[in-house]
Amino acid sequence: MNAPTELRVSKDRRLLTVTFAGRDPIALDAEYLRVTSPSAEVQGHSPEQRVTVPGKRDVTILKMEPVGNYAVRITFDDRHDTGIFTWSYLRQLGDERETRWGAYLDELATKGLSRDR
Repeated sequence: MNAPTELRVSKDRRLLTVTFAGRDPIALDAEYLRVTSPSAEVQGHSPEQRVTVPGKRDVTILKMEPVGNYAVRITFDDRHDTGIFTWSYLRQLGDERETRWGAYLDELATKGLSRDR
């Protein structure tokens, strides 16, 4: 997959906008990125090990660093920085946002967890 033509973090550091050539920009809020981080800490090493991450409503993006020509490492203000977001994963997060976000909210409710700290 081709690299995005633009990655833009909002001034309040709560939103990442990703633009790919020929597509509408994808708006991904920091909380959504944090709770869907592709890191082993969140995803585990199998679907059974995946962790539901609560309390990230107010998380922000501290910095982004390119990883080769295929991804970006995002550091969040809670110091989580082990997720490497490939271009295809960022696009997938945008395409599947409604389904993934709904599933996340359902998991929080089922486990008695909250988006707040």
